[in-house]
Amino acid sequence: MNKEFTVEDRLKERVKELTCLYSISSVLRKHSNDIQKTLEEVCEITKNAWRYPKATIVQLKYTTFQIETALIPNHHIFQESKLSDHKANSGKIRVYYNAEYYDQKDFLEEEQQLLNQIAIEISDFFERESIKEREELVRRKAEHNDRLAILGEITAGIAHELNTPLGNILGFAELIQEHNQDEQTINDLEKIIKASIYSREIVKKLMFFACEMPHQKQPQQVKPIIEQALSLLGPNLKKAGITCNFEIEKDNIVIPLDIVQFTQIIFNLVINAIYVSPPKSIILISVTHTKNNILMEIKDQGPGIPKALRKKVFHPFYSTKPLGEGSGLGLSVVHGIVKAHQGEIKILENIPTGSNFQILLPI
Repeated sequence: MNKEFTVEDRLKERVKELTCLYSISSVLRKHSNDIQKTLEEVCEITKNAWRYPKATIVQLKYTTFQIETALIPNHHIFQESKLSDHKANSGKIRVYYNAEYYDQKDFLEEEQQLLNQIAIEISDFFERESIKEREELVRRKAEHNDRLAILGEITAGIAHELNTPLGNILGFAELIQEHNQDEQTINDLEKIIKASIYSREIVKKLMFFACEMPHQKQPQQVKPIIEQALSLLGPNLKKAGITCNFEIEKDNIVIPLDIVQFTQIIFNLVINAIYVSPPKSIILISVTHTKNNILMEIKDQGPGIPKALRKKVFHPFYSTKPLGEGSGLGLSVVHGIVKAHQGEIKILENIPTGSNFQILLPI
């Protein structure tokens, strides 16, 4: 469908183009939180700017967004312009005609230029949205860090306040137990001692969490520290009927670390692995290294951790254990120690079943 294009026609088309760009720019800058709806409006505005708006079909594809103003015919012609942003995401916007009634000559050169300008507007829009998302993420992270800092101060104070009375309770209970022959009293004292020891462990973890323990990082061999920790955990493993295998790529790997805190990492992760592992299963600890990092993996054969919970388990006081069996601080302490060592920790699946805690520490 070709028709002669007069100067007046071109002037009308030019006015439509300018109106289209202004309308699209206004829609993109005033948009609500519904990006899909905003892009649908942009496509409708684009459609009406073309020479034959009733026959025009606009399609926009970008990451998860795909919009079509109508069904695209099997035989078609189109104009196209690319979309892109700083993240190297790509997409496109196309304007279609039905090839049975139109041919490529029905598209104007000015329309291609307009489409290119619309693509730039849309790309800039996604760039602004991405910046807003990053700013929101930074803001939430700052708020989270502020909350953790306040929590750290509170927990440090709580830990100091509780340490002395817990020591007194434990000391006097043990003293009474030594000088008492009554069976019922001895049983009651045993419960008091166990509760005091459990509470003291929570206080220790609170102090770790609150960063009250000093960092004494020095170059240390990794292998003997892990072996010593596993020897101390031997009774726990034996009682649970679980085997723990330790593999290290190179015996004399040396990295800067705090021995006490690194041991705390091993203790917390292995004890957690023992808790979730079925009898006769295997916990595997492996250490490999590159030029710049060591990678320590602790794999169990338990039920695993759902993806939705893998970030939550590092939050303080979050626990999947029954009430009274976990403080919700163990993995939070591990996370804090790893970060203090400029490392990273993440949870992957251990195929076919279980969890794989991966810790990356700089050499």
